[in-house]
Amino acid sequence: MTPPSFPRSLVPCLYTILVDVRRNLIVSFWMLLLAGPLLAVGQPVLVCYGDSITAGYGLRSGQTYPDALQRDLDNRGYHYKVINQGVSGATTKDAVASLRSLLTLHPDAVIVEFGGNDGLRGLPLAQTRRNLDTILTALESAHIKILLAGITLPPNYGGEYIQSFEQLFRELAAKHHTAFVPMIYKDMVNVSGAIQPDGIHPTAKGSELIAKTLIPALTPLLRKAK
Repeated sequence: MTPPSFPRSLVPCLYTILVDVRRNLIVSFWMLLLAGPLLAVGQPVLVCYGDSITAGYGLRSGQTYPDALQRDLDNRGYHYKVINQGVSGATTKDAVASLRSLLTLHPDAVIVEFGGNDGLRGLPLAQTRRNLDTILTALESAHIKILLAGITLPPNYGGEYIQSFEQLFRELAAKHHTAFVPMIYKDMVNVSGAIQPDGIHPTAKGSELIAKTLIPALTPLLRKAK
């Protein structure tokens, strides 16, 4: 299948979030390498592993969906340390490259939210599938619980490409028997003020909605403190 052409309307936004991705990955690696041994002996860790949606592109501190998830879990009696391991502009290839630093955190559970940047760049679907399969396999091998979060693409990418893109998440979730949310933006559709003006990234309100979307699939993977 021939990937779609890249929409020019998205170029300014995507250039901004891609320009620092390598630097962010290097910084994240060293921070996690130092923090890992300390986190392993404390409360159980939930890592939100993703791209700019997870990182909170355009948001202030405390406004990302991992922040909202931390508040929701605390209120429900799940005493987990939620770590935001999101990097703006990251692709599934970047996610594979940073797996080692993720594993140093010894997480109990991981939310995997990657693929959007692959789709927006029109990368081969086989490549995205292979990379996500590698990530899920590595987490499984480490006996880490997984929630796979799917995403879709703008309508101008064409129905056939979008359908195949969405399907690869469903097939990987079935193959790996992971908890699965097919569309992370499901509860944001037609909600005023949930998406930033760029038409891609969630606002603080959108982050709260994403957390609520993930909770039903996430909590069965977690344990409450006695």
